[in-house]
Amino acid sequence: MRITIAGAGIGGLATALSLHAAGFDDIVVHEAAREIRPLGVGINLLPHAVRELTELGLAEQLAAIGVPTAELAYFNRYGQAIWSEPRGLDAGYRWPQYSVHRGRLQLLLLDAVRERLGPHSVRTGSRITGLAHESDLLVGADGIHSAVRAALFPDEGAPPWNGLVLWRGTTYGEPFLTGRSMIMAGDGTQKFVAYPIEGGRLINWIAERPLDGEPPERGNWNRPADLATVVEHFSDWKFDWLDVPAIITGAEAAFEYPMVDREPLPYWTKDDVVLLGDAAHAMYPVGSNGASQAIIDARVLAHSLAVTGTAAAYEEARRPSTTALQLANRSQGPEVVMKLAHERAPGGFEDIEQVVPLAERTEIAAAYKRTAGFDPALLNERASWSVR
Repeated sequence: MRITIAGAGIGGLATALSLHAAGFDDIVVHEAAREIRPLGVGINLLPHAVRELTELGLAEQLAAIGVPTAELAYFNRYGQAIWSEPRGLDAGYRWPQYSVHRGRLQLLLLDAVRERLGPHSVRTGSRITGLAHESDLLVGADGIHSAVRAALFPDEGAPPWNGLVLWRGTTYGEPFLTGRSMIMAGDGTQKFVAYPIEGGRLINWIAERPLDGEPPERGNWNRPADLATVVEHFSDWKFDWLDVPAIITGAEAAFEYPMVDREPLPYWTKDDVVLLGDAAHAMYPVGSNGASQAIIDARVLAHSLAVTGTAAAYEEARRPSTTALQLANRSQGPEVVMKLAHERAPGGFEDIEQVVPLAERTEIAAAYKRTAGFDPALLNERASWSVR
């Protein structure tokens, strides 16, 4: 089977590696950019995605670029603790959770593709503009502005915006909490996220709030932002354990991005074309799921093609679950605990148990893990998607 992949992002490269591991060797990845550079800032890889990369033989390379997340903790806008839980190996998974620089992960995958499939397996400066191709299957892994998706659904239009803007940056700073903590602080509308990357030396941060007027360019993660504008909205967010204004102002640069996603689709496959990753199910960056879900897509698609010869089983397995995840993220996913705490105690609290009881917080976290596919027991016991 000859396979063409549109897009050399994380999803497209993971697809090439997965297909090769499943026995396919006539694969070409087409990337519109003339040069693949390590762009972006930090992302999280959840244990279900780390499992797939481990089974692709990339565990050592991933460990070399990632910070293993020890805990996820939520706070209100005053820095008071709402909920925390261990993550990765500390939570009983058989695989870690990693915070990594997106660009370094992409280059890791790119190097592996070229090593295993050959130096000409990724063609840069080669844009797929529609459904035309000279292979047996076209995989549209070309992101939220997918040309393949647009050809399948020409009336869809631009990604819908929910009125929020994200500002992202990185700052060298002192470790906080465990030194491997991922924290989220906020009130359900305004939010600050921080976690270490690059061996813990660099703090990756995201600031989020409503934006008046028209949004910046939708789907462009690299639009520069004014740090002074960002910090004015978080000027009093100084906690005993983290100085948010100092983190923001310490960045060399920041980038802004409107909170957009895509509507769930009625189908992903048509004839000899299939969608994957953000092209299939772009979702709000809630719960650290975008890149992880694309990696899982890649593995399930490769398994489906190897076992059945079609992508039907892939869509059957993945489309309902990612649709549920897209909708859960629109409802703030596990981050809803910050909204509940603010609604019930807007001025702060003395005892979180009197505001959001432990049983409620526990179920919110557990329900999201089930929806996103990384419930510890289910993931640890699930059969492998490796074909050979």
